[in-house]
Amino acid sequence: MPTKPAYAGYLYVHFKREDEDGEQIYFALSDGDDPLRFDDLNGGRPVLRAALGERGVRDPHIVRSVGGDRFYLVATDLCLFKSLDWDRHQRWGSRSIMVWESEDLVDWGEGRLVEVAPPTAGNTWAPESVWDPEQEAYLVHWSSKLYDGPEHEGESYNRIMYATTRDFREFSEPQVWIDRGWNTIDATVIEHEGVYYRYLKDERSRTSGAPLGKSIFAETATSLTGEWKPLTEGIGLGPISQGEGPLVYRSNTEDRWFLWIDEFTAERRYVPFETRDLAGGKWTPSEGFRLPSDPCHGVVLPVTAEEYERLRAAWG
Repeated sequence: MPTKPAYAGYLYVHFKREDEDGEQIYFALSDGDDPLRFDDLNGGRPVLRAALGERGVRDPHIVRSVGGDRFYLVATDLCLFKSLDWDRHQRWGSRSIMVWESEDLVDWGEGRLVEVAPPTAGNTWAPESVWDPEQEAYLVHWSSKLYDGPEHEGESYNRIMYATTRDFREFSEPQVWIDRGWNTIDATVIEHEGVYYRYLKDERSRTSGAPLGKSIFAETATSLTGEWKPLTEGIGLGPISQGEGPLVYRSNTEDRWFLWIDEFTAERRYVPFETRDLAGGKWTPSEGFRLPSDPCHGVVLPVTAEEYERLRAAWG
C-alpha cells in the first residue's frame, strides 16, 4: 500500500440549504493547515452541478483511493427545492447515487448516476465510502427505507445499507448494514489503530421512549462487517439542541479529532466538536472556528501542499 501522503491543509466539500442553487457541490479550503477555519472556493458558487437524475445533489463525500492515484466523490441524488414532499422522496425517491472521479481534485468530468439500492428501497440518502481491507473493496453505505412490495405501500423506516465496489461502476448486491428497528441515517466512519468508529443519527422524534432522538450516537468495531459495540449517545446535546450529518476527521499535525454536527434547524448549521481520545467518546465544543456560509452535510478531506495549491489556483 502506498505511503500515507504528507498533508498540509483540508478541503471541505458540501452542499448548501435548499434554494435554486443550494443543492449542488461546493468546495471550501482551510486557512493554511488550520483544521477549523475555512473559506469558500469559486466565490461561493457551486464547483460541480448535477445534470442527471433529480438534478440536485446533497451530502457529498470524497474518498482518496487506496492506490492514492484518484478520488471518488459520491452524493445523494435529491432536490428538495423543487418539492418538500417528504413522503414522495422516501417512498419513490432515487435508488441511485451520483458519482464523480478525479485524479487531481480539479477535473471531475461529467459524473454518472449509478443505481445501488434494491427495488424495495424508497430512497438512497447520504452515501459514503470507506476502504475495507478484508474485502479488498470500497464499502459504500447509505440510508434506505425498505418496503414489502413493489407498490411501496405501508410504513417503513430508514436502515443503513451497503454494497461493495472496486471501481465505483460495478457494485455488489446491496445488503443491510444497520437495522435498529427504527429510523437511522447519516452514518460516517473513521479508523484509528485498527478500530473503526462509526457515528450516525438516531432519527426518531425525541420522546420518553427515545430521549436522545434527533442526535448522534457512536459505536466501534474491529471489522467493518463485524460486530459493532455501543460507545456513546447524545453527542453534542447541550451545546446544540439536536444534530445530524456528522463528519469526522483527524488533525494533520497531532492526535486530535474533529466531529462536526449539523444543528439542522438552526441558522448556524454545522457546529464543530473535538477530542484527543476517540475511544473515550467525549466531545467538547471547538473554539475559534470559521466555516463557510450555510455549511451543510459533507466531508473534510486532508490534502497535500500540492493539492492545496492546485485547488486554490483553480477556484481561489
